[in-house]
Amino acid sequence: MNTEYEENCDVSAIFFDLDNTLIQTRKGDSRTCNKLVEILHHEYGLPRDVASESATTFLRSFRAQPDDESYALDEWPAHLWRNSLPKNFRHIAKNVSEEWLKLRFQYLALTPEVIHLLETLREDYLLGLITNGPSRAQWQKIKRLDLRKYFDCVLVSGDLPWEKPDQNIFLEACKLLNVEARTCIMVGDKLETDIKGGKEAELGGTVWIPLQKDEMESDLPDFTINKVTELPEVLPASPKLKRSTHIANVC
Repeated sequence: MNTEYEENCDVSAIFFDLDNTLIQTRKGDSRTCNKLVEILHHEYGLPRDVASESATTFLRSFRAQPDDESYALDEWPAHLWRNSLPKNFRHIAKNVSEEWLKLRFQYLALTPEVIHLLETLREDYLLGLITNGPSRAQWQKIKRLDLRKYFDCVLVSGDLPWEKPDQNIFLEACKLLNVEARTCIMVGDKLETDIKGGKEAELGGTVWIPLQKDEMESDLPDFTINKVTELPEVLPASPKLKRSTHIANVC
């Protein structure tokens, strides 16, 4: 692992991944399903093992396909719940789905520490969000969690002809922010998309946040940190580019 950015490189922009980087999607979804097991058991009378199996089946299906555009956005999880619940309980699928959505976004909300990080970084850097996933599903998270206000640029792969690790999605962010790739860094949890893509786009640096603490060490990222709030520890002390009103919110 390198311990310095590209020589003579001042960081002007920071690109963040969304899921499992800024928000703890896997943990949040698991917590939501664990809570729903209790609700299914206590409020609807499902045996605990049946409730657990239903929630596990739902989560597996949802992670495999978080959206289907042939359904209304909020109808898709209801459809998955109908397929996951026992036949004699499928009539509660809509209610369970509504509870899923409410609880999910409670658990996915930015922590005060992450909010403070983003607000502080915006004083000195341009911030971009680059996320892979279906357009509707990703924008639902962005809007419900009120994330847009923290970023000068948001790119969702479902809206574009590329997804990470294609270098073009990183270069598009650079173009929109009018910055050179070598002055940007990418922060994310996936070596194969966030870090590899940042390297192929020749960004100035990459910062990896392993999803699991026991993940194998890698020499690919320039820096490895345990959580996103540790990012300031690996940033240059004095950024060259200060924010200005004519640059902010350009995309």
